[in-house]
Amino acid sequence: MGAMSNSPTEQRPSVDAQEDFGWTLGVLVRNYQNASTAAMGEFLHGARGYQVLVAVVGGELPNQLALAQHLGIDRTVMTYLIDDFVKEGLVERQLNPADRRARIVVATNAGNKALADLQLRVAGAENAVLGALAAEERELFRTLLRRVACDAPPVSAHDLGACEAVEQMLGT
Repeated sequence: MGAMSNSPTEQRPSVDAQEDFGWTLGVLVRNYQNASTAAMGEFLHGARGYQVLVAVVGGELPNQLALAQHLGIDRTVMTYLIDDFVKEGLVERQLNPADRRARIVVATNAGNKALADLQLRVAGAENAVLGALAAEERELFRTLLRRVACDAPPVSAHDLGACEAVEQMLGT
């Protein structure tokens, strides 16, 4: 093994953290987490509760199991979350008209109002986090981010699920 050379013709790795994708992505995630947490205030179950309410109001997921699977939340935990939302009057469990043996989770008027308020506050937090971008750049960034998040193929057979990866990144 020869001595390491520092000749000007050798390619040296970049050491600028601001050029590192992982570092910049981590900073963005932390900034978003801090800003959105502040915007949500004392909302029931914080960011997880917000995502549950978004999914319920969206109305595309018919029951607790579908909600749990979509959000990557253990179905037992989802039961407790929905119980808490029912107690707060934000959602109701109703009989499924297509299957009277099953129940669906439906937002109440209070739940719809709470979500509308939260979405305004979270949008303000998002705009603060993306404040370095012009309005049209923010929209382009969101479009590209959705594409990367939703359309990216798995890197390997051992990929973490999307929820596990985010939780690992956030240290939750």
